[in-house]
Amino acid sequence: MSTNNSKEVISKVNEHILNINRLLKGVKSNISTDYIPSDNKGVFITTNKIAAPSNLNIVEKYMKDLNNIITSDIMSP
Repeated sequence: MSTNNSKEVISKVNEHILNINRLLKGVKSNISTDYIPSDNKGVFITTNKIAAPSNLNIVEKYMKDLNNIITSDIMSP
């Protein structure tokens, strides 16, 4: 993820955590997002348990649907 993408995500990190958790709860998942840290390579989304591929797809779709994000920079889970 590019530096610009990282800055955009981190600027609204609490909102993103809440939205991702809402989406996961909507599919009755017991996974929840705990933390979204960043470093020089991008952002990482940590969860309370090991996520199933279907949960990772929900998170990936959410990230790609964000405004002002370069979707080609998002690595698939």
